[in-house]
Amino acid sequence: MTALGHLARFVAGATRLSIALAAAGMLGCIVYQVVTRYVLGAASSWSEEAAVLLFSWSVLGGLALGVHEGFHVRLTLLTDLLPKGRRIVAERVLDAATTALGAFLIWSAWRFLDITSGSVSAAIGYPTEILNALGIACGVLMALFGLERALRPGGAVPEGEGSLS
Repeated sequence: MTALGHLARFVAGATRLSIALAAAGMLGCIVYQVVTRYVLGAASSWSEEAAVLLFSWSVLGGLALGVHEGFHVRLTLLTDLLPKGRRIVAERVLDAATTALGAFLIWSAWRFLDITSGSVSAAIGYPTEILNALGIACGVLMALFGLERALRPGGAVPEGEGSLS
């Protein structure tokens, strides 16, 4: 495994952990909100906003992790018909395109963050740059994982399809 492969594996593990923690925190916020609203009769203003922030990372982090793990949505109708050598090339091209999409997400999320800077969330009052920076983080992870897959020795192998090399 290459140094990039080791880095991608480490970052994927950290991403996986952060997604699990975000999902647990989101669930905790939702349970808290339901209990305070329907049992105690006094809804809190912060729990919904915190749940949305944690949900946003769960989705965007999961999207990037899907690139690393190969569990993203894909159609393999054409690539399945290719001979092994051409399929490896096609997979590398698709992974390079994913890397480019991650780079575009970094650029566009950065522009959006710049446009919306200075805003704060309504209930908690946290800077919305925190929420908007998640798009940048997702783009960085997509670019890293896509690049690692594109450069992986033997090509990136879709789950359950055996070795392409």
